[in-house]
Parts: sequence; structure tokens; C-alpha cells
Amino acid sequence: MEKKRILVVEDEEKLRRVIELHLTSAGFEVHQAATAEEALRIADRADLVLTDLRLPGMNGLELLSLLRRQNAQATVIVMTAFGTIENAVEAMKLGATDFLLKPFSLDQLTAVMQKALEVHNLRAENRQLREELGRRYEIDNIIGRSAAMQEVFATVMRAAPTRATVLICGESGVGKDLIARAIHHYSPRRDRPFVKINCTAIPENLMESELFGFEKGAFTGAIQAKPGKFEQADTGTAFLDEIGDVPPSIQVKLLRVLQEREFERLGSNKTRQIDVRVVAATNQDLRAALEQGTFREDLYYRLNVVPLNIPPLRARKEDIPFLVEHFIRRLAPECGSPVESVTSAAMQKLLDYQWPGNVRELQNVIERSLVLCAGVRLDADDIRIEGGVRAPRTEGVPFLPEGMTLEEYEHHLLREALRRAEGNKSQAARLLGLTRNALRYRLAQIGLD
Repeated sequence: MEKKRILVVEDEEKLRRVIELHLTSAGFEVHQAATAEEALRIADRADLVLTDLRLPGMNGLELLSLLRRQNAQATVIVMTAFGTIENAVEAMKLGATDFLLKPFSLDQLTAVMQKALEVHNLRAENRQLREELGRRYEIDNIIGRSAAMQEVFATVMRAAPTRATVLICGESGVGKDLIARAIHHYSPRRDRPFVKINCTAIPENLMESELFGFEKGAFTGAIQAKPGKFEQADTGTAFLDEIGDVPPSIQVKLLRVLQEREFERLGSNKTRQIDVRVVAATNQDLRAALEQGTFREDLYYRLNVVPLNIPPLRARKEDIPFLVEHFIRRLAPECGSPVESVTSAAMQKLLDYQWPGNVRELQNVIERSLVLCAGVRLDADDIRIEGGVRAPRTEGVPFLPEGMTLEEYEHHLLREALRRAEGNKSQAARLLGLTRNALRYRLAQIGLD
């Protein structure tokens, strides 16, 4: 293993030499400096800095402040014979990991350094994981060679550096989440929080407290205050997935966050300012929701500053071979499959399918086929698509039942869905491919709400 580099900043030569000998014998690479000015010249590659507070010229706290700018990754331990609570608090505020009072034994020094280096290693590991995760959302790692996807990527690169709100539209499974994360990755906020808010997963009666937080005693069970998703995303990006399912009462509050950058927690009168970049996504036609009155027009125009439409997979079939290659390369080792490629017949079968579930469905089909295939190439018979190849039908498609108007037929479908769902509106909405709010609107129109 590479030796950890330790910088000892101490104006007392004898103590500096004792610490150097002890750390060198413990297997560290040790550098030393008698002043803060000298330390700054050699601190850029140190893993850990051990510094006295009282130094000739610049003191230890000033050194600590400058180190944060010069080498933000270094872990710092402060030594002093004049320890006070004020000094300790100030050192911790400036980023010191620990505070060591003189005189101390070499065993104390060793214990404190081991603890500090554990923190240093955890931080380094965290940075590495974040960098690897960030690279996953680079445009080069999102598969899309078609002209339509290249246009999407170009819009991402233009919009990401700004704080403009982006509205991502597209069917379920096209990769809206990946695009939202790519926008965050290429923005100046990439090192700040990215908070995903799935609007369909939050019950309507809990949505306000989840998004905006609540104060102690705001409702039964609120035994302590809790920040909401927007506070967690402060200085970063909030991703509102399935924004079309947000109820009207919450839409008003979202509009205020977008316009004024402020909100109140549930049960509080205190207005909180927030700096959040909002990216929203939907698989619904929000313009139709505007006409139905289920989505606010002013909120729609606030969200639709930079519209980004992701085409369905059936509209960009030239991407399928590249996606298949990517999924085989990534999923085969995880599945323990020997598969390395697909035959031309298998590829043609994949190209003929209409992919109503888009890229997510393609990934599931490839994973299923890898699990069940024993050879090194996927053939047409190995491609397990539920229901077989779906081709668009143009003949024999039923129109309206004879003697029934469109309005009457819609009323019939609504009643039939409610009957099959035994009155459960959420289940009925799923049967009809609608959101619960859209179903409620239609039911109210015919007096069934």
C-alpha cells in the first residue's frame, strides 16, 4: 500500500523531530515545517496535517483556513498547549478532524491519527464512489445513436449549466430518470444533492409534509420537526418525477417555490428561502390535463421553460442494436451467462417488436433471455417476449359500438372499470391507463364522483 503522507507543522524543533521519528517508524512518509508559510508550500499532497495553533507569523487557524482552499482533501489535527473551548470550536468549524492538547503521549498521538486517517479513507472512498456514479450519467454512457436522441443530448448540454427549469416528457421506460441525472451531472450543482421525488409514490394527504417538511406538533405523531424534500435538495437539484399526478392543492405551493424560491413548513408561519434547481418529468399529456382542468396553467408554463421530449423506443429503432450490446455486456456477468452476442434472426425479432415498455422492457427481455439461454449467442428462439411480436393492426379494429356515441361509450367504459375494480378508483384508473386525478375529473363530469 502507498504510504500516507503526513505534514507536521510545529515551531518547536525538538517536538517536531520526536513526532517525525515516531511517525516514520510507524510507516508514514513524514514532511515537516516550522511555520505556516513554509507548510503551505508543501501541503498540496499531504493526506494528513498535524499543526500547532500558535506559530510564528500566521497562526494555526489561519493555516487551517488556507489549507481548506489549497488541499480540501487533507485531514487536519490541531495541537495546542493553550486549549480552550472557543479554539476547539473554531478549529472544527474550519474543518479540523480532531483537537490534541499538549503535553500528549505518543500513544495518544497514534490513536488520534488512526481515527483521523479512518475518516480520511472514508471520505476518499465516498469521493471515488460519487465520481464513479457521476460517470454513469455522462452523455457518453447513455445509449442513443439516433438523430432524435442526439438532439436530446444537445439540449441537455445547453440547459445543464443554467438554472432553468426543465420539463422532461416521454412514455414510461424511455429513460427520463437518466436524463434528469445527466442534467444535474453537467450542472454547476453536480457536487450538491440530487433529490428524486416520485409524486405517484406519496399519498395525497402526506404530500405537503413530504415536500415541504413539518414542525413539531403540526399533526398527531409529529413528535419532532422534519425537513422536507426541497430542504434536502437545497443548493442542488430536485427531480419531480410524474409531476402530472400532483394534486391541485400542492400545485399552488410548487408554483410558489418555482417563482419565489420560498415556502413554509407544515405547521409553521416562518418563510424559508431555498436555492433549488427543479427538473420535472411526466408521461402524461399535460396540455390535455390543462384542458381538463386537472393541472394549473401557470404551473405548466413555469415548468415548461426548457421542454425535453424523449422519443419512445419504437420511434428510434436504430438504437436497439447498441442497447442490446450494452445490456448483454453489463448483464451477462451478473446473470452468470456465457452469452456474448445475438444472431441476426434474434436481432430482427427485437427490431420487429413495438416495445410498449420502451428501454426498460428491452432490458428485462434481454435479462430474461440471458438467464434462460445456455449458448454463447442469443438466437430468435432464445428471445422471450411476453405475448410474442406485437405488430400494429390496421384491419378489423373495432370502432364505436353500433348506435352509441363517443360520450356514451366513454361513460360505459368508466362504469365498467369501476365495476371491475369494485369501486376502487386507483385500480379503475390503472385499468383505463389514467391517473387517479384524471379519472376523478371524468367521473365528476358525468356525476359519478
